[in-house]
Amino acid sequence: MTDEHHPEVLAERLQAVRDGVADAARAAGRAPDEITTIVVTKFHPASLVRDLAALGVRDFGENRHQEAQAKAAEVADLDVHWHFIGQLQRKKARQVRAYASAIHSVDRAELAQALASDDAAIDAFVQVNLTDDPRRGGVAPDGVEALAEQVLATPGLRLRGLMAVAPLDEAARPAFARVRELGELVQRIAPEASALSMGMSHDYRDAILEGATHLRIGTAITGNRPG
Repeated sequence: MTDEHHPEVLAERLQAVRDGVADAARAAGRAPDEITTIVVTKFHPASLVRDLAALGVRDFGENRHQEAQAKAAEVADLDVHWHFIGQLQRKKARQVRAYASAIHSVDRAELAQALASDDAAIDAFVQVNLTDDPRRGGVAPDGVEALAEQVLATPGLRLRGLMAVAPLDEAARPAFARVRELGELVQRIAPEASALSMGMSHDYRDAILEGATHLRIGTAITGNRPG
């Protein structure tokens, strides 16, 4: 175990983020407990999930199916929720459903269809691409409403809201404000789909100010990935 993964160090980083979330929530006139912090554990061992679970973390995020599947199986005895946050291939959709309680990266109708199931519904977020780069995951802003309608019509999916990553070359808060505005459009057709998955280690405070309900926090809690 590296020093930065020592339980005491993990606990300090986790508490620092919790304090930051609470401060930002209060600044926005919001209750801290309406915000879910998802700890992103990609490239970290399952033992880190166990250590974080012992500190009270219940929501974990992964963006690669193979790693997520193996890690979820290794800690299957824990009462935790897995959030899939990476780009997802259609052929892997059903496998991801087997362990994930939420998929934050539904970015096309074909993927929604591949996720269809008669099993219990899982949470689905429509991912929005805030850049002009089609290689980035997400649907273009002008396609958000149509994709939201597709998710609403898909058995086995529960539309929760939108997910986005702020572009690296612009200020985060205006980008998050655009997501909030798109979310308001989605709520016209799905009033219950009010969740906004946005904000990472470096910009979660801005995300909270613009209404984020789900944060995806990696290094601020987990430390650097193993070498």
